[in-house]
Amino acid sequence: MIITLTSFKGGVGKTTSAIHLAAFLQQQANTLLIDGDPNGSARQWAAPGKLPFAVADEKQAPKLMVGGQYQHFVIDTPARPEATEIESLASGCDLLILPCSPDALAIGALMQMIEPLQQLQASFKILLTLIPPKPSKAGDEARELFKEAGLPLFDAGIRRLAAFQWASTQGVTVDAAGDKMSGIAWDCYKQVGKEIDV
Repeated sequence: MIITLTSFKGGVGKTTSAIHLAAFLQQQANTLLIDGDPNGSARQWAAPGKLPFAVADEKQAPKLMVGGQYQHFVIDTPARPEATEIESLASGCDLLILPCSPDALAIGALMQMIEPLQQLQASFKILLTLIPPKPSKAGDEARELFKEAGLPLFDAGIRRLAAFQWASTQGVTVDAAGDKMSGIAWDCYKQVGKEIDV
């Protein structure tokens, strides 16, 4: 399976989601995360060599994708893809995941991608990320907005937890970060992973 993550706005948890969905898929079969972002955030995260899956950049990926060594591929793309890139991203994967935090700027940026994806009849799904804790209603309000618009949305969402930042500084997935909220944070991605038909 090929899963691509993209967004029109940075800072919405795209790389964090790519890392943790790759970790989830690795539990099913060998998984390769392809870091297509010029910032190289996934490769920086992977630098200590503690992640349970392989990470490669776009130049290394073609060689690694042949031969059947990997059954799943997760692609972390640059932010703000051009219109022509959106078509390539959509046609080049089994599922396009659009991470989006529940704030007006992120939602506005996301909506710019929706129309071309719908025109392409692309297989995509929105993933709500960085959901603030109660009593904030931002997550619920964003979820309701997407549902009213009839947009495909993961039932599970990703809470805004410091454990994810702690994991990135250690070069591990959040379940191995040793934070008191690590289990809850990892469960967010487990629930998302269970919604992906692999």
